[in-house]
Amino acid sequence: MQTIEELKRKIDSTEDLHGVVKTMKAMAAVKIRQFEKAAEALEDYSHTVEMGLQVVLQSRPGRIIGARKQSGGMVGAVVFGSDQGMCGQLNDQIADHAMAELIRRDPENGGRNRLVMAVGERIKSRLKDMGLAIEKQISVPASVTGITAKVQDIVNAIESWGGENDFYQLYLFYSRHLSGARYRPHTVHLLPVDRHWLENLKEKPWPTKALPMYRGSWDPIFSALIRQYLFVSIFRALAESLASENASRLSAMQGAEKNIRERIDMLKNQFHQRRQMTITEELLDIVAGFEVLKNAR
Repeated sequence: MQTIEELKRKIDSTEDLHGVVKTMKAMAAVKIRQFEKAAEALEDYSHTVEMGLQVVLQSRPGRIIGARKQSGGMVGAVVFGSDQGMCGQLNDQIADHAMAELIRRDPENGGRNRLVMAVGERIKSRLKDMGLAIEKQISVPASVTGITAKVQDIVNAIESWGGENDFYQLYLFYSRHLSGARYRPHTVHLLPVDRHWLENLKEKPWPTKALPMYRGSWDPIFSALIRQYLFVSIFRALAESLASENASRLSAMQGAEKNIRERIDMLKNQFHQRRQMTITEELLDIVAGFEVLKNAR
């Protein structure tokens, strides 16, 4: 049976752990909001890029935007996960989702001709365990300020894929944050750019009577705008993934906090019971001693 001192030490260490978990829970909640705000702040920039595309598309009314050939080349996949643990099943869920989607969207490939980029050390391990070869791995930024640099690294890697391979499709697989501690796996078919989306932009009325003018050749400007579209899409995916990671961590910490509280209550009950037993034993010893002295007299 544990002594009172041993129980007291266990209660103290468990309460210390409870404090750590509460701190991690608070940090996760703060980071969720930070990454949400980063994604929200991107909307104005995204709208500006769309307006730029609208201008260049409407300036060439006879231009038909077509998609690249949908077979015979490489399929690219960028899978967003985490570097750190304690985020529940997030990496397992997104890895399963990415694998299922790749098989569903390209069943004849059988795993060949795939270029996979893992954003996060832990998602890389999950994907390798599933038999996927990882062409490139990029670490996850620790804060909002690091997102832009990581997105630039991803865009550069994608462009190198396009230059080295017969590269025709690109998918983003990430966890979309819903609310609180809720998220779900999500897929974005990034390339080729959706033809219907471009046609809708082209036909969309301009908000004023005068369409803006631009200088320079059409093709370089259109390519630059598409690159910005890629940047915006990847930035949003990374910000959403980071928010989901912290949402999953928040959920895990909430479960851990509940278990720790139950553990503390159990230890305190054992402590009080043991202390009461000790007091009772001491009282019985006193009574027994008194009886011995009484009988001796």
